[in-house]
Amino acid sequence: MSGHSKWHNIQKKKGAADAKRGAVFTKLSKAITIAAKNGGGDPNFNFSLRVAIDNAKVANMPKDKIQKAIDRGTGEGGAAELVEVIYEGFGPGGAAMLIQCLTDNRNRTVAEVKTIMSKNGGNVGNGGSVMWMFDKKGVVAFADTSVQDRDAFELAMIDAGAEDIQWDEGGVQIVSKVEDLKSVVDNVEALGITPDVAGIEYLPNQTVEIVGAEEKEKLEKLVDLLDEYDDVDAIFTNED
Repeated sequence: MSGHSKWHNIQKKKGAADAKRGAVFTKLSKAITIAAKNGGGDPNFNFSLRVAIDNAKVANMPKDKIQKAIDRGTGEGGAAELVEVIYEGFGPGGAAMLIQCLTDNRNRTVAEVKTIMSKNGGNVGNGGSVMWMFDKKGVVAFADTSVQDRDAFELAMIDAGAEDIQWDEGGVQIVSKVEDLKSVVDNVEALGITPDVAGIEYLPNQTVEIVGAEEKEKLEKLVDLLDEYDDVDAIFTNED
């Protein structure tokens, strides 16, 4: 599972200290709100909302917080409107980066992202500067201990639309076309497995090796600092 992704982040979040739980819930709430805004408040008819709610449940987010986030998205919560923006740039070692944000103030968010990047060996580029290095895909991931028969599992996932199945770091990541994500999620759940994360991600079409331990540490630090910022929903890199 090369690069940083939501699977990379969810592993860290699941083991995060309680002191960081509020920040995790803030990010999950924003994802629920924007999904409800774009497709309505009923997860039975809004697959993106269903996925966002499932991700929140994995993190043990309380039901009342989930409902409040839905209400904000449908206009019942009275909060400022959220929009999704993606900033492109480069980090230490020349790693290409996509920084996906959910924000109610674009000016605030871009200023903060630029500050974090510039102070930690990165820089924000123009739109399109690195997006071509990534493919938009559906991704489902969970601990591989949930799978009893790998061969049968992989055949079922291929039938559901999986393009790639990767086993690594004690987990399995299933990659599909965006339009096949729902089919993959439905088939995973039909096997009695609850995904740790499911959604649309940007995966590198080619990876680069960051040479030198110092540069790798700088990139990891930059990713961590960006992830701590409430407006950042996910960070994707092409690091090998």
